[in-house]
Amino acid sequence: MTAPLHPDCIALLELVKASGRPRFDTMEPLAARAQYAAGRNVVQPPSPDVAEARDLRLPSGVAARLYRPLGSKPGEVLPGLVFAHGGGWVFGDLDTHDHLARSLANGSGCAVLAVDYRMAPEHPFPAAVEDVAEAVRYAAANAAALGMDPARLAVGGDSAGGNLAAVMALMSRDGALPPLRFQLLMYPATDMTATHESYERFTDGLPLVAAGMYWFRNLYIPDAAQWTDWRASPLRAASLAGTPPAFVLTVGHDPLCDEGRDYAARLEREGVRVTHLHAADILHGALTMCAIVKPALELIETAARALKEGLRA
Repeated sequence: MTAPLHPDCIALLELVKASGRPRFDTMEPLAARAQYAAGRNVVQPPSPDVAEARDLRLPSGVAARLYRPLGSKPGEVLPGLVFAHGGGWVFGDLDTHDHLARSLANGSGCAVLAVDYRMAPEHPFPAAVEDVAEAVRYAAANAAALGMDPARLAVGGDSAGGNLAAVMALMSRDGALPPLRFQLLMYPATDMTATHESYERFTDGLPLVAAGMYWFRNLYIPDAAQWTDWRASPLRAASLAGTPPAFVLTVGHDPLCDEGRDYAARLEREGVRVTHLHAADILHGALTMCAIVKPALELIETAARALKEGLRA
């Protein structure tokens, strides 16, 4: 049984239905990308103030944005979060996730480096993995200039970004990236084989349904032989032991629900300290729809507190 949707989620679905906008998986990728970006002002509240928001570029030319939380002083050394946005590896950018990144910075006291990794289908797997890995290396190598403590770095993201964050944690454990102290995984995609039962429960009537996930996956990883690569499906990694402590958020009305729960359970089983929060009445994508889905604001605050605790000196 699935818990009933929160009334705010129902209001969101009614708004989407009244708008008449087509489902992303029925559109061309570029049109879907534009539609997603255009919805930001409707479903998100104004971004909160921060002490600093500065655009920069990684050595490869990939865009990024550094946020420093309200109340922090210039030159103050802060814990750091490398943040990867959601959007199915096909859409989303620094602006669509500006509210979430700023909120995480203010709520955690961290400097946040958000990375505008390359998108599919123009840049399929593993381009996004390579770009977020570059951002982690950049944050560690340039910590002094960014006002970050290189000994207190975390990685995090929502949905596709949660997938990428989990992969970064594994890469760090294996020595391919600098040490990470925490992983913040918000309704992450962890298994590209899409074989969990929640894919059968959510096939219609939500912003993300099974068909949408197949669409995203096939654009991001067109070669089915790569779906089981752990850099695509971190749940398929041989071991999760030794990865950083984690906060995992799952939501009940989401085809990714079961694989996120399995990831949290497996982290615990393999000796990783993990906090798993399950919001049974919330739908996928709520963290970037919190002008309408008000409980998502509390979920963001909870995630930020977990990050703050995880990076405590």
